[in-house]
Amino acid sequence: MVETVEVEGKIVLVINVPKGEQRPYRTKRGLYYIRSASRCRLASREELLRLFQSSESIFYDEAEVWRASIQDLNLSSVSEFLRRYWGITVPVGSPELKIYMRNLSIISKNEKPTLAGLLFFGEDPQRFLPHARIVAAYIHGDDISTPPFDRKDLVGRAPDMLENAMKFLKLYLREEHRIKGMESELYPEIPDEALREALINAIAHRDYTINAPIRILIFSNRVEFHSPGRLPNTVSIESIRMGASHVLRNPRIYSFFVRMGLVTDIGSGVARIIKLVKESTGKDVILEETEGEFILVMPRRGQ
Repeated sequence: MVETVEVEGKIVLVINVPKGEQRPYRTKRGLYYIRSASRCRLASREELLRLFQSSESIFYDEAEVWRASIQDLNLSSVSEFLRRYWGITVPVGSPELKIYMRNLSIISKNEKPTLAGLLFFGEDPQRFLPHARIVAAYIHGDDISTPPFDRKDLVGRAPDMLENAMKFLKLYLREEHRIKGMESELYPEIPDEALREALINAIAHRDYTINAPIRILIFSNRVEFHSPGRLPNTVSIESIRMGASHVLRNPRIYSFFVRMGLVTDIGSGVARIIKLVKESTGKDVILEETEGEFILVMPRRGQ
């Protein structure tokens, strides 16, 4: 659509070009460009991956990890996962096991492990995915420039990282003892459900094309969850705050958490975190987005 407007006595031609369906766009020579400040430049490999991922042309968690082989997966864990969460008995030596693994995108058609496959069933996921880890730190005070009192690199499979991150959080977050009847009950300052939801969101929704770990920072007055990558296209902070967006950057990783019963798959995770933290601390969760990461901040009670 073309229109003209008058600006300071001059006629300006305005051309509106609607978004196309085949994004990202490329030139006739097959080149992809991105805008950087006032200039355009060729997209790097990592930027190109993010462009295709944001347009949902590819899902990076289903991409094969070419340096790895099926021998780098623990097939007994795959068999146990199928038995426990699908109710299917498939022995390790059975030919059907590879069929299920391909159907679940644990391996590719070439029998190469996928990113999701390594993250959930790899013998040593960080050997091939060194950035797919969690850095957890406890800092006295409220300033990140203060050296951490305790710091841990949490590695291993996704369920193991989730469990160990929860242990680290509970180590430094207070629990209040209350007597109810004849029994003593524990009331954590931040509910476990909110902490677990934030951790799963960070693992499932982070951008794995970015070479950076998830960071969990425990301060005296707050807990911060730093997840690499900006929010996916069409998703805004306001929409996830209201539970109105459910766009999956890594649908295979998320589906495994769903099958394990750790998430509801209705896009209500952040809204539930906000409600739980408000009820427990009387304070509001803060959501922020920078150029390179999404940050969720939970206030601590009584600070």
